[in-house]
Amino acid sequence: MNREEWEEYIAQTYGVDGERPWEKYPTNVVFRHPNNRKWFAVLMTVSREKLGIREEGALDIVNVKCDPLLQGSLRAEPGVYPAYHMNKANWVSISLDGSAKEETVKMVLDVSFDLTAPKIRKGKA
Repeated sequence: MNREEWEEYIAQTYGVDGERPWEKYPTNVVFRHPNNRKWFAVLMTVSREKLGIREEGALDIVNVKCDPLLQGSLRAEPGVYPAYHMNKANWVSISLDGSAKEETVKMVLDVSFDLTAPKIRKGKA
């Protein structure tokens, strides 16, 4: 899928519209939970060198929150990097150029959505 298709997939799958909060970066899109407003995905275009890739040019990525226990195995997969511009202990960046498996992107989006969901509080009985 290309970037536009991923944007549509996220909006439809999780029932949220993307926001473009940065005037300077109009193509960057943030997806939030409607109840607690926490980010669960950010689509961005960044230079490859910001991800540690020794090639010139830009790359479309999605930043997602990730369980730290899952990060080690994820980072061993093609197209998965320490998060750009986010807490590297809790977030990863995944390239949207086809180098990461589509199933991996979908799985990590689900994980991110669940990790950032509003917490259900147990009431006193």
